[in-house]
Amino acid sequence: MDRFDIPVEGGAMQQDGAAALLPVVPAKHMTKERLSKAMQTLTKYISGKNRLDSRIVEVEQWWKLRHWEWMQEQGAPGDMKTISAWLFNVIISKHADGIQSTPEANVLPREEMDKQTARELSSIIPCVLEQNEFPEVYSDVLWQKLKSGTGAYGCFWDKDKLNGLGDITISRVNLLHLFWEPGVSDIQHSQNVFYVEQVDPEVLKQQYPQLEDENLQGSRVALRKFMTEDPANKDDVATVIDWYYHTYDGPRKVLHYCKFVGDVVLFASEDDPEMAQRGLYDHGLYPFVLDPLFPVEGSPCGFGYVDVCKNAQEQIDILNQAMIKNALVNAIPRYMVRSDSGLNEQEFMDFTRPLVHFKGTLNDGAYAPIETPLLNGNCMAVIENKIGELKETSGNTDSSNGITQNSSQAASAIAALQEASGKTSRDSTLSAYRAFMRLVNQVIELIRQFYDIPRKFRITGDMGEEQFLAFSNQGMIPQPQGMDFGIDMGMRLPVFDVKVTAQTQSAYTKNSQNELALALYGQGVFNPQMSDQALMLLDMMDFEGVDELKQKVQQNGTLLQQMAMYQQIALQLAQQTDPALAEQLANNIMTGASAAQSAQIPAGGVPKIGGGEGGAGGSMTKMANARARAQDSSRPDA
Repeated sequence: MDRFDIPVEGGAMQQDGAAALLPVVPAKHMTKERLSKAMQTLTKYISGKNRLDSRIVEVEQWWKLRHWEWMQEQGAPGDMKTISAWLFNVIISKHADGIQSTPEANVLPREEMDKQTARELSSIIPCVLEQNEFPEVYSDVLWQKLKSGTGAYGCFWDKDKLNGLGDITISRVNLLHLFWEPGVSDIQHSQNVFYVEQVDPEVLKQQYPQLEDENLQGSRVALRKFMTEDPANKDDVATVIDWYYHTYDGPRKVLHYCKFVGDVVLFASEDDPEMAQRGLYDHGLYPFVLDPLFPVEGSPCGFGYVDVCKNAQEQIDILNQAMIKNALVNAIPRYMVRSDSGLNEQEFMDFTRPLVHFKGTLNDGAYAPIETPLLNGNCMAVIENKIGELKETSGNTDSSNGITQNSSQAASAIAALQEASGKTSRDSTLSAYRAFMRLVNQVIELIRQFYDIPRKFRITGDMGEEQFLAFSNQGMIPQPQGMDFGIDMGMRLPVFDVKVTAQTQSAYTKNSQNELALALYGQGVFNPQMSDQALMLLDMMDFEGVDELKQKVQQNGTLLQQMAMYQQIALQLAQQTDPALAEQLANNIMTGASAAQSAQIPAGGVPKIGGGEGGAGGSMTKMANARARAQDSSRPDA
């Protein structure tokens, strides 16, 4: 019988009428033609980002105080290059304000049935961040933001983490290696996003055996590099490109990913059967979060304090150079000496030879000093004005550092000045909180997608005790809504909100909160018998934790009412069974109520804590509160 192939449903082939079906290898989506088009797109993106990359490299040189080669007036070739660190001081001061307000995430549910899951997420997200050493990542991104104007986070799922179990990875992203569509204001609106790395070819071949026979050096892409102290030879590196792009499955935006070197595909989500329709991440977002300092139109990046203040720093350094040159010239007298004067130069000047030979005659003799003009005092005034301009422009004024130009030394006045000067730091920190909120939302979505197996986390309980929590995504995946009037109500997806607060507080802030708690205690706010008046008072107050305090005061008042009701019931039952016991119980109830009232509200009136408003204790309290407000001036309100 002749052998023939008959096409059957599904693309398989049936041979000679047999029932066995031969599998057909599906066609690859990621072809060499698509990779070639992707490289053309990347080249266009690199060209569109060239000016930004050049500015980032220049800014790093200004930060390292190696900025003379970038200045417009560099002076004579042999001139001293004076460097002052006023701009450097601005950046480290802003960084200190930001570190003092390291963010912390609190997850809130949108529906009552998701409260337990939200509470558990609020406990485990800090653990996930701690495993990624987030305080260090936050510090590095903050340096990046203050210097170049944009901080960049990366939030990825690493399947090889935790011995193959997989977990979330959060890292700082090098902006020089990240590329997006020119002209977009949000990186999520770019059609493609590329992240480019240069890796040793031998390391790549060990990780990916399919590259063994490939010439990887021909895959290089020209990237801007920082000017490091120890430049490495990058001639023998291979360029690995991570290509993220969006497709659409109906109205749903799908994120796909391809990793390739040259024309060799290392991984492509479209060619993975499990990801072909679903995409790389269910949230559909690029795993990059950008945090601009001073935003600009037409770019997801902004500019930083170096761009704002470098002109004033340049003028300060040039004026300092002129002043130092003038001081050196006046410190070392120089003379013009006639060639036939017979003066022994070695005996006359035994250090350097600042002598100028000439031909001709002098009116007063064979030699004469060279007159050098003294520096005018206006130069000092100009430098001081430039330093003041830099401070005012950056918001790093003296008052923000506890220094006042007038004779005022009142704590409240200094605190008011510092609070006003801290507005720019608060604004910068709030923008960092918004970026952190977007980052935490991506973390939540990765937990929803990948935490299929319960994981153990060590958390801190409500009373500070150590607890171990087993958590999985079972409370986050779509939940059935049951039947209503015989109709299936479908599935609902639990959604959570993220509230960002400051993780760290200064010692002065904690001291102020402790004094507030003592004052509320002294005024009888915690007395259950005064719960109604206390709630009215707390409704008019605003401080961190006021909502939790209201709940506790209300609970104490409710418990007091319940206890009084139970006492009445017990007294009635005692009167029916044992009159002597009832009389004793009534006396105990009256004695306890009288003691509680006298302990909370003495006969002399409402007690004053700390010696009253005008006493020494009140003065110390006001000073401490002023210092607390000053230290807290750069920290956003929780």
